[in-house]
Amino acid sequence: MIAGGNAVAGRAGADFTTVNPARPQEIIGRYIAADAEAIAQAVATARTAQRVWAALPDLERGRRVRHFLDAVAARADEIARAVTLEQGKPLGESRNELAKAIEEARFMAGEAARPHSGLIPSARAGVRNFVTRRPRGVIAAITPWNFPTLTPMRKIAPALTFGNAIVLKPSEYTPAAAVLMAAAARDVLPEGLFQVLLGGAEAGAALAGQAGVAGVTFTGSVETGRKIYALAAANLAEISLELGGKNAAIVNDAADIDPCLDQIAAAAFLCGGQRCTAISRVLVREGLRDAVTAGLVARAERAILGDGLDARTTMGPLTNANQLARVERMVRRGVSEGAHVATGGACAHVPGLDGGYFYRPTVLTGVEPEMSVAREEIFGPVISVIAYDTFDRAIAILNGVEYGLTSALFSNDNRLIQRFIDESENGMLHINHGTAPDENMPFGGIKNSGVGAYSVGSSAVTFYTTEHSVYLKS
Repeated sequence: MIAGGNAVAGRAGADFTTVNPARPQEIIGRYIAADAEAIAQAVATARTAQRVWAALPDLERGRRVRHFLDAVAARADEIARAVTLEQGKPLGESRNELAKAIEEARFMAGEAARPHSGLIPSARAGVRNFVTRRPRGVIAAITPWNFPTLTPMRKIAPALTFGNAIVLKPSEYTPAAAVLMAAAARDVLPEGLFQVLLGGAEAGAALAGQAGVAGVTFTGSVETGRKIYALAAANLAEISLELGGKNAAIVNDAADIDPCLDQIAAAAFLCGGQRCTAISRVLVREGLRDAVTAGLVARAERAILGDGLDARTTMGPLTNANQLARVERMVRRGVSEGAHVATGGACAHVPGLDGGYFYRPTVLTGVEPEMSVAREEIFGPVISVIAYDTFDRAIAILNGVEYGLTSALFSNDNRLIQRFIDESENGMLHINHGTAPDENMPFGGIKNSGVGAYSVGSSAVTFYTTEHSVYLKS
């Protein structure tokens, strides 16, 4: 395990490797998985470090977190390259991801200087009532492979800012970025305050259920989220879950269709569609169906698949063989249910990259709301086009899935915009632009897309701290 940027001795499980998904025969990293003893040791170390850290003034903690972020930024090129080598996305995307991660983290570090408590009117003479907050304790964070810097940093920065210690278990497919960020903390943060544990599902489960963990934050699938929820509940640990999405964009009456489709295609194909906020359903008014379909097909066919380190590449491979097989399987199932492949719909062979996990950007038409491709998260570069005749029908299709993460509406009709704001069953709503969030806005979902406080914004304080009512008699 990595504490304060230093490897910590201790028993560990089996070793494992990561590979370049563009060249799966190329080994990128060799790691050792943490066993139960190492996980228990990490949490015990974190508890000791957290007590010292929590005693610091809030503004001092915020200052030190900013210094940590400066240290991460100084290693930006190295970290971005590691992301591309293990995750597969183009290097430009990796750089942008880390830049956004740092910007979000700087905003969250600023929460140290913002008030999160206040005076409350008293019912008794001579008594002053107020509410205060304290750090929760040790935070366990379990993160996925699609955003190896952004998602971990969304947990690291607020945990530290609000006075907690954090033990991070990154995905076994993309651990290098987390290890490098821990190394950046070596001369900035106290030892044991930010630790990285490596391993797969077994390590994640052991961390989530470890005694001494006060809060568990997880980003990943609904299925795994349910298991993490149960493990945390055994210790009555607070929980924050960011889960999947089946996000839709409604195209109703966009005045200029091209900018609309540019944003939809970007939201659908960025990171190879391996994003919880990816647009995977396009609900289009019947009269615009042909134009929208043709525009999406043209944009999909412009993609240049290749190695993420090649400057010409606009879309890299999927991250692992299991994910490639899942996308293949789900598209085949959709076709068997009646969907039509307008473009893509198959793996791609990229010259010089034999065996790479490449899948062609895909647009499916003739999709009905009850089809599996319209209801289940695919997590790949696949768009399902669904036509509707009335806005009532569009809202019904939009909300007719188990997820509630993000959605978009392209319209200039104020009445429909107000309806969308009131009726879209999603945590994040976008009108006339894609699903990219700002650095200071709450990020999260409802329904099966999330449980607990959102991960960005001032409301994150409710997860990372405990609330205390104080009665002060003079």
